[in-house]
Amino acid sequence: MNPQEKRHSPWLVFSSQIIVVGGLIGIWEYIMYIGWASAALYGQPSGIWDALGYGLIETTELWQELGWTMLAVLIAFGIGAGVALIIGMLFVLFPFIEKVMEPLLAALNAMPRIALAPLLILWFGLGMGSKVAIGASLTFFIVLQSVTAGGRGVNQDHITLSQTLGLKPLESFWKITMPTAVPTVFAGLRLGLMYALLGVVAGEIIASEHGLGQRVAYLTSSFDINGVWAVVCVLSVVGMALSWSLGALENRLLRWQ
Repeated sequence: MNPQEKRHSPWLVFSSQIIVVGGLIGIWEYIMYIGWASAALYGQPSGIWDALGYGLIETTELWQELGWTMLAVLIAFGIGAGVALIIGMLFVLFPFIEKVMEPLLAALNAMPRIALAPLLILWFGLGMGSKVAIGASLTFFIVLQSVTAGGRGVNQDHITLSQTLGLKPLESFWKITMPTAVPTVFAGLRLGLMYALLGVVAGEIIASEHGLGQRVAYLTSSFDINGVWAVVCVLSVVGMALSWSLGALENRLLRWQ
C-alpha cells in the first residue's frame, strides 16, 4: 500500500483538527491581547464567546432569530429543489423540452439574483416571502443542473440492456436512470441547500424583520464586531449540520450499492 494512501485513525484526524483550530484561535486571542490589532475592529475570541453566551443562553435572541432563518431556508430549499427535481426529470425524459427551454433558463440563470433582491423585496415585502424567493431562485438552478447531469451520466449500455429485457422507457427511468443519478443529484442538493442559506441570509441583511441576517445588519450598524462574529459562528455550525444531514440521508439511500 502506498504510504500516502494509508488510512488514518479518526481520533488522530479529529485531535489534529482540534489542535489546528485551537492554535489559530489562540494566536488570534494573543494578537488582540497584546494590542497588535484592534479588537474593536477585528473582534476577539473571548469576546465572541461572551456574545455567544449572551445571545444563546441569557437572552435566547439568537435562538429566536435562528428559528426564523431556518424556517425560510427550509421553505426556500423545498420550493427551489422540488421544482428543479420535477423539471430536471422532465428534461431527462424529454430532451426536446430541454432544448426549447435552454435559452430562457440560461438567461434567467445569468441574472444576478442578489442584485435583484430589492425588486423581490418590493414584490414580496419585508417578511418571509422576499428572502424565500431569493433562496429558492439560487437553489433552483444548482439542483436543476445536477439532476440533468446525473440523468445524462447514466451508462447507455444499461439503458439499452433494460430495454432489451422488456422495460418500458418510464420503468427504465425510475429503475435505472434515477437510482444511478442519486450521487450527482445529492451533490447538487447539498450545494443548493447551502445557497438557500446564503440567499436567505443575504435577503435578511438587505431588509428583513427577523432572522440572523437581520441580526448581522443590526450588530454591524452598532459596531458590535464580536456579536457579528457570534452570529457568523452560528451560521457556520448550521451550514455544517445541514450538509451533514443531507450526506447522512444520501448514505442511507445508497446502501443498496
